[in-house]
Amino acid sequence: MSARLKSLSLKAMPFADAASAELPMGQLLRLSLFQVSVGMASVLLLGTLNRVMIVELSVPAMIVALMIALPVLIAPFRALLGFRSDTHKSAIGWKRIPYLWFGSLWQFGGLAVMPFALLVLGGDVVHDIPFAGEVLAALAFLMTGLGLHMTQTAGLALASDRATDETRPRVVALLYVMFLVGMGVSAVIMGILLTDFTPLKLIRVVQGAAVVGIGLTLIALWKQEHVRPMSRKERAEPRPAFAEAWRDFMAGGRAGRLLVCVFVGTMAFNMQDVLLEPYGGEILGLSVSATTLLTALWAAGALLGFALAGRQLSKGSNPYRLAGAGIVAGIWAFSLVIFAAPMHSNLLFYAGAGIIGFGGGLFAVATLTAAMAMPATGTAGRGLALGAWGAAQATAAGLSIALGGGLRDWVGHAATSGRLGDALNSPATGYSFVYHSEIGLLFITLVILGPLVRQSGSFTSTKTSQRPMGLADFPT
Repeated sequence: MSARLKSLSLKAMPFADAASAELPMGQLLRLSLFQVSVGMASVLLLGTLNRVMIVELSVPAMIVALMIALPVLIAPFRALLGFRSDTHKSAIGWKRIPYLWFGSLWQFGGLAVMPFALLVLGGDVVHDIPFAGEVLAALAFLMTGLGLHMTQTAGLALASDRATDETRPRVVALLYVMFLVGMGVSAVIMGILLTDFTPLKLIRVVQGAAVVGIGLTLIALWKQEHVRPMSRKERAEPRPAFAEAWRDFMAGGRAGRLLVCVFVGTMAFNMQDVLLEPYGGEILGLSVSATTLLTALWAAGALLGFALAGRQLSKGSNPYRLAGAGIVAGIWAFSLVIFAAPMHSNLLFYAGAGIIGFGGGLFAVATLTAAMAMPATGTAGRGLALGAWGAAQATAAGLSIALGGGLRDWVGHAATSGRLGDALNSPATGYSFVYHSEIGLLFITLVILGPLVRQSGSFTSTKTSQRPMGLADFPT
């Protein structure tokens, strides 16, 4: 009876089989709270404060775009942050915890001063210091971005350290889902709290988010790292150089090819981030409520991608082949979105949005799992691998969003002004050019991924002792 109840719980509870003796379920769920904190900060930087600055504070859109882009400047340093956590020395023996903690402090500090900086930037606070608002807001965004990247890199490395080879794919999927949960829940709560906007309410909401974020991270890191005290002699030994560790990491070309694949693939999936809803409204004539459904469809597709990745990877499938499957799904998705306009089909558009989420989620989880499972060579540890993955992914996401919007405006203006001929004189041309560019980038990603796939095994796992798929394979 006990064995049957245990089997039933594994099938009925989401992510029940992500736990292991090294990382029990309670500790895993607690550790995943750092992703909720990061998701909340991401919503503030990319959504809530974006809207507040433009609408309520009347800040020029160009300045807002520059402020939002500032955290992307920190992203390339994630590899260095991960390497420092690999080689950190302390008498207690901690490696990841200090970076989790100080990352949360940077995030807390940036959000704590953020509302005051924005009020100065918007002109609500009278002052005689030139560019005071711009400088203060830039510092606040940089501090928050640094804390966000440091916390996420160290947290993922700690989860990778504690997970086993068998449970690591499920742990990756769980952490991604908790990031989405953090974004979704905080977006709803902050949207409700800021319905009737006042400067005082902005201060309370943003600083409240800062307190909640550091509280969640503190709960997440409590007693998570297994420590081995270091002697004074060990602490006095010189650390390996980052350049040496990077050479070890890139030795053989496999890591470098994976990073290029992540960069190009992320650009391909994210150029449409700010274009899908305007495309639905301007080209297909959808209402605001109808285009809002796109976010739900994208999230549902992403969660399905996480579920498939977790199921296949736990059965022994090769992550590079799964990443290839995600890329192929993306090619189909963007094709559907393109054909939705000439065929006037909302169904094709919605289907394309959902499959974009599916392909992007599958690609992200598969490549992250590949980075987490990458063997340590020489002085290169998992923190460096995960930091490099995060740097490539975050940098590509920021650049692709800006590039997608710029290409749409440039090509769309040329098309509607008649410079591209009568056949292309349509507002849909700018959007279509971006979507075709994304398809081209996805084909390039497949070419880059090819040698990695050739080194892999069959898509179907040879492990036949695994249990059949149950509800625990789905992340919701």
